[in-house]
Parts: sequence; structure tokens; C-alpha cells
Amino acid sequence: MPESYRFDRFLLDTDNRRLTRDGQAVELNTRYLDALALLVREQGKLVSKERFLEDVWQGVPVTDEALTQCIRTLRKQLGDDAGNPRFIETVPKHGYRFIAPVNDGATTATAPRTFAWRNVALVAGAGTLGGGVAGFFGGLFYGAFAVAQPEGAGGGASLLLVLICITMLIGLLGAAGVALGIAAAGARGAVWTIAGGALGGFIIGSVVKLIGLDTFSLLFGQTPGSITGGPEGALLGAAVGAGAWLAQAARSFRRGVGYAAAMGAVAGVVIHVLGGRLMAGSLDQLTAQFPQSRVRLDQLGRLFGEDGFGPITQIVTGGLEGLLFAACVVGAMLIARRRFE
Repeated sequence: MPESYRFDRFLLDTDNRRLTRDGQAVELNTRYLDALALLVREQGKLVSKERFLEDVWQGVPVTDEALTQCIRTLRKQLGDDAGNPRFIETVPKHGYRFIAPVNDGATTATAPRTFAWRNVALVAGAGTLGGGVAGFFGGLFYGAFAVAQPEGAGGGASLLLVLICITMLIGLLGAAGVALGIAAAGARGAVWTIAGGALGGFIIGSVVKLIGLDTFSLLFGQTPGSITGGPEGALLGAAVGAGAWLAQAARSFRRGVGYAAAMGAVAGVVIHVLGGRLMAGSLDQLTAQFPQSRVRLDQLGRLFGEDGFGPITQIVTGGLEGLLFAACVVGAMLIARRRFE
């Protein structure tokens, strides 16, 4: 048997019980080092949970959570991602498989690195649903204020339903682009994750704005002007990407979602400070362009001492929208990733 194994930028020295990356030691306790050695020795083969318990824990009774925590730690130290694995692949309900090529000094295993599109799709899909949830609560919130207007008497339920449907659709579309970009980036690093979120947000934001402006032009002969689009989508997507990266390193689900919420809130405020618009700002722009519209957010502005939807209200709602969107998208993606751990 070889004394050491090379894979990617790592060297696992089983005789001296050391794992290094580019010559720098990687900290692992005894059990976790044994688990990694077992996976690497069985490269390309399924290692069952029973095999881990027998070879690593050597019959000592432990819970399934102990093995889950072991794999989670190994992935963290290797820079791996459960949703798009480069090293350790989960075989649900059966065990784990080491999928990276391994060099024992003489030959190199031929098993190729796999890009787990199924896992990417599941994580991105979860993030998309999270965006829909954010849109639902956003529509419910803004719809409540719109219905509360004196001129909103009659048909209030219909107005509320329409707003919820619109905000949910926009939330789903925006989250689809952002979550797919983040999931496809996998664990390649913070820059890739942020760039993936930004690119996805920019593409979806640009397409939605283009379709929206063309629709208003065809139906009403005029466009609402500056509504949310590519730049806003890119900035918010980058913030969600940064939040997702921070959340991966967090020790708890709640803390991870908190990081994402904070990044989203900052992005929402910055967007409005720079003159951009998110959902509430776009709705206000629509009502200004079409005075006959029954959608009014003046009551919301009065909460902050403004006569109408003023700059303070825009900044506050922008921060809240960014917070809700990022928290729901990243939270849903974290839940989905737990399935692969």
C-alpha cells in the first residue's frame, strides 16, 4: 500500500498521519483523518456507513450525526461543496464516495471529476422557491398598504391578490437566476460565488425589464420609465452570493441566514442610494406614470413622516426587500444542501 496519496492540491501522508495543502498542514482530528484515508483508499467506490463505523470508529457506538459531522468537516477543510462535490460525493441512504483523481506515486485513478448537475438543480430549485416565498410576503405587505388607501375601497381582495401574484413571479424569476449562478459556482471560492449570483441576477433583471417595458409599450403606448432591471439584479445577486458564501462557513443555520440577510439589506439600501429601484420603487414609478392606477403606497410613506413614497421610505423598503430576498433564497439553499451531507 502507498504511504501517501495526492489529489488536487492535497497530500495525504498516512504513515505520518498528515494532510497538507500546497505544503501547509490542514488540521484534522484522528477519527476524521482515518475517515478521509478510508475514502481516498477506496477512491471511486461506495463506502457504506457500516464500513465507516467498522473501520474508523472500530465498533464504538456512535450516532449517524457523528458521521454526518465528520463528512461536513472534511468537506469544509477540503473546500468541497455537498451540492456540487469535487471530492466527496453523497450516495443518499447508502454512504459516500471519493470522486477526485488520486495519485499514489505510480498510477493515477481514472475516475473523472463529476459535475453534479442534479445537485445543482436541486439547490438552485430550492433557492428559486425561497425567492417565491420572499415575493409572497413582500406582496402581502405592500398589498396591505395599497388596500388601506381611502380610494382602495371595493375590490381590495383582488388588488391584494394581484400584487401577491406579481411579486411572487418576480421573486421566483430573480431567485432562479441568482440561485442557479451560486449553485453552479459550487465551492470554487468567494469570487466565483459572488460572480455567479451577480451574473444570474443581471441576466434575469435585464430580461424581465425588457419584457416589462415592451408589454407596457404595446398595451398602453407608453412605458413606466426606470423600473428595476439588470444593474439592480446584479448588485442584489452579488450580495446574495456573498451571503451564501458566508453562510457556508457559519456554524449554525440561523447564523448563516443572518449573514445573508445582512448582506441583502445593505445591497437594498445601496441600490436606492445609487438611484436604482427594487419592487416598491418600481410600483411607485408605475403609479406615477399611470395616475389612474389604484395602487398607492402613500400610507407606507406616512409611517416615516413623509407625504408619499419619499426617499426615506425608498431606502427603508429597499433594505427590507433585500433582507427578505437574501434570507429566503440562502435559507432555502442551505436546507437543500443539508440533504447531501
